[in-house]
Amino acid sequence: MGQALVACASRCPELTLSGLVDVGDDISSAIPLCDVVIDFSFHTVTPLVAECCANHSKGLVIGTTGHSETEAASIRRSGAQIPMVWASNYSTGVNTLFWLTRKAAEILGPGYDLEVVEMHHRLKKDAPSGTATTLAEILADVRQSHLSTELRHGRHGIVGERTSSEIGMHALRGGDVVGDHTVIFAINGERVELTHKASSRETFANGALRAALWVSGRSPGIYSMQDVLGLV
Repeated sequence: MGQALVACASRCPELTLSGLVDVGDDISSAIPLCDVVIDFSFHTVTPLVAECCANHSKGLVIGTTGHSETEAASIRRSGAQIPMVWASNYSTGVNTLFWLTRKAAEILGPGYDLEVVEMHHRLKKDAPSGTATTLAEILADVRQSHLSTELRHGRHGIVGERTSSEIGMHALRGGDVVGDHTVIFAINGERVELTHKASSRETFANGALRAALWVSGRSPGIYSMQDVLGLV
């Protein structure tokens, strides 16, 4: 993703790349030169990046996923001091999928069984993906249910009949798949499937750069990609 961001930023005349930070580098040396930091690192690193941005009053775009509750709480504290876009996916298409998933869940109602299936490359470290988790959160929000009790991560053995309230989650890994996500609404007699497939990381990079342009100069707070695209 870092390489994709650099490549896409070089083609955007509105942006100037002020610094690159990799494992072992000191982010504080690059911070004074920029307006916005884009973080696609690792979940344990993001709270430190957010704190550094807050200390220097710099905007932040977070594309890293897999944060623990403790890490997320730390990031939210920094988000009270600076403008921050925090999204599980920066693809315009995926954010349209988020919107469509909510609308479909509202229109179809509680009678449909809900399943989320995602596939990524074999090197991805976290599962399920942040995007799949967001999709499940949207479904749970519409159903006014809690993922902590209703989410089912795959099924194995004699698990009994599917309950009407559970939300299935299935993570597939293999090859060089950039990212596939499908939301399934199933009922006796028919099935509705909403699918997004990414074939290039540049779609995420371009979205993150769009978010960086949008968040610069905003009031402190945590925004989503839905805010950037005007979908909320």
